[in-house]
Amino acid sequence: MQGQEQLQLQLQEQKKAAPWTLQQCIEYARVHNIEVQTREVSKAVSDVELEQTRAQRFPTLNFSSNFGVSFQNTTTYNDFMEQTDAAAYSDNFGLNTGVTLYSGGKINKTIRQKQLNNTASGYDVDQALFDIEISVIQAYLQILYANESYKIAQLAADLSRSQVERGQEMRKAGSMSRGDLAQLESQAAGDNYQETQTKNALATAKLQLKQLLELDLEETFEVEFPEIDNYAVLTIIPDLATVYHTALDNLPQMKSSALGIESAQMDIEIAKASRVPTITASASINTGTSSSSGTAYFEQLGTKINENVGLNLSIPIFNNKQVRTNITKARLQSRTAELQDQSTRKQLLSTIESLHNNAVSAQSQYISANEQLKAAQISFEVVSEQFQAGLINTIELITGQNNYTNALSSQLQAKFQAVLAIKLLKLYQGQNNEI
Repeated sequence: MQGQEQLQLQLQEQKKAAPWTLQQCIEYARVHNIEVQTREVSKAVSDVELEQTRAQRFPTLNFSSNFGVSFQNTTTYNDFMEQTDAAAYSDNFGLNTGVTLYSGGKINKTIRQKQLNNTASGYDVDQALFDIEISVIQAYLQILYANESYKIAQLAADLSRSQVERGQEMRKAGSMSRGDLAQLESQAAGDNYQETQTKNALATAKLQLKQLLELDLEETFEVEFPEIDNYAVLTIIPDLATVYHTALDNLPQMKSSALGIESAQMDIEIAKASRVPTITASASINTGTSSSSGTAYFEQLGTKINENVGLNLSIPIFNNKQVRTNITKARLQSRTAELQDQSTRKQLLSTIESLHNNAVSAQSQYISANEQLKAAQISFEVVSEQFQAGLINTIELITGQNNYTNALSSQLQAKFQAVLAIKLLKLYQGQNNEI
């Protein structure tokens, strides 16, 4: 039994320590992210409001009850003047109902507006899911980039340490001056510092993704580091116009914005409905008792029944420009919704244009960086051999090494810029984003 429990604990620990893929991070964030949950709560509130608005079509029914006590001071004149206090008890019961028969379609229009708002709330939830997916992709790729940067920094630090060791041997042999050795040691110290910096940057990137996923403090978190080949970098970039028009048609944010315009226009119709008369029907039944009547309690309930049925007509004539003001405000709100929709479209276009431009630029830079890296690598190999043979000084060696590591960094930066931009363009196009 203890062995089984121990095995389960080991499996749980392995599960906790298992690296997260990009898709796992996205799926987890879609469920646990606080912003997504907040939008879902707002959608639930909208559902309740819609049901309450629909209920306005039905009659109301209310029961009322009242119990009272009254005190009366009476004076009796006989042989003596005698004053007495008499208490009287009363009960009143009522049942009231009412229904709106006609209001210029205001109830139906309000229901329609709530339906539009409710649908928009659903799209807001979908947009929150879309936004969190973008954030997770950015954070995940930042980890991959930081990890590769750390490897480059480790390579540079290892090269510098080996050169210092070689320099110390040459110094002992008398073939290197103290100044040249100091330059190698200075380069090694700088590369060690850069290694520490990139290691910290990797830890920070992991922490940012962990916080984005709303993971607990004590939970272990590591990500999977997939290999990103040239195909992922140099794949065909989606057409700019195609991505934009697809996003316009399918992005939840755009659908919600369009519904916002419809809702604002419906608000104008609701305001106009206040111009027309309103007809309501009402009915009530009331009864009551009083202890001072001298009649039995239940007999009074039966004899004092009062029934009432009525129609009420309300015609707006003058209301201090309230209706006209509401109509004007609704029209202005409708115009505001249209402007917000235009702004949303422009922001979307700007985002997609920037991503497309970044993808094109990064691919060009990546191709150039590959050529630069090949040349820098060959040059560094030659310089290293010449340094070993004592044909060049330390400055030329350090310059060759820095050119090589800088070329690695340039290639890496262009690589991840291209991958990120293309991934996001495909996301706006509705495609899967597995790495």
